[in-house]
Amino acid sequence: MRKCSLLVFLLLVLAMPLSPAEATELWQTLPPTPAPVSGGHSGYAINGIRIFHAEIGAGPPVVLLHGGLANSDYLGNQARALAQAYRVILVDSRGHGRSTRDQRPFAYDLMADDVVALLDSLKIDKAAIVGWSDGAIIGLDLAMRHPERVTRIFAFGANTSTSGLKDDVEKNPTFAAFVARASREYAQLSATPGQYAAFHDQIAKMWENEPNWTEVQLREIRIPVWVVDGEHDEGIKREHTEHIAATIPGAQLLILPNVSHFAFLQDPSTFNNAILSFLGEQEPGASTSKGARP
Repeated sequence: MRKCSLLVFLLLVLAMPLSPAEATELWQTLPPTPAPVSGGHSGYAINGIRIFHAEIGAGPPVVLLHGGLANSDYLGNQARALAQAYRVILVDSRGHGRSTRDQRPFAYDLMADDVVALLDSLKIDKAAIVGWSDGAIIGLDLAMRHPERVTRIFAFGANTSTSGLKDDVEKNPTFAAFVARASREYAQLSATPGQYAAFHDQIAKMWENEPNWTEVQLREIRIPVWVVDGEHDEGIKREHTEHIAATIPGAQLLILPNVSHFAFLQDPSTFNNAILSFLGEQEPGASTSKGARP
């Protein structure tokens, strides 16, 4: 039933009419970063840093995790769409956006532990994870190392080994425009606005070495996972995305048409519908929070 419903969803998406310009150019665009979700604050000192998060909506908790060099504002369109039925938590990963960093090198395990610590602070027992790029990798890390804290993972634009990255991604004009934008946003949001170059170098070093999970590790994942990517992803090899979906037990593969690594900005309606379809597979049930919000 899950595979059938996913196939029907993909066919419906592919059948949607597009204008000629959209059919050839949408995936080459980088729409503006959405406005911040109101109510965010960086009051939590956890795991040696201060983590910024924002909340919107009520219901079963869903954590949105952004990609490397970015910030949680990028997923604002998704947060607003999900808030009608879910308690949405947006997070700036350590060193990104409004969150601080310490002297430890960036690592996916470390950032996954930050998410667990934030869930503890928010008194959330477990949550669904919607991740983009590095955020999707963090989600898969949580599924392997903290499976008791996650209900399901929507992993968009992830790689599980460094061999899954395209060699020429930095030459892609859309990706280059994103890096330039990320630099400007870092200067506006960060507590260390003049340190973008050092921050970028540290993230790049992590990308050179992580992740490098084995098939054995991926096969240990037992929670529901959708492996999702854009048809024209600038940085992730299609065969690698297909391999991830084929390796994780029960994982579903979804390729979104006419979009790239920035699908959530380029076609937020289709992207949001995919997330809602993914989350709708679980019974709403009772809240998974340990208690009232702090």
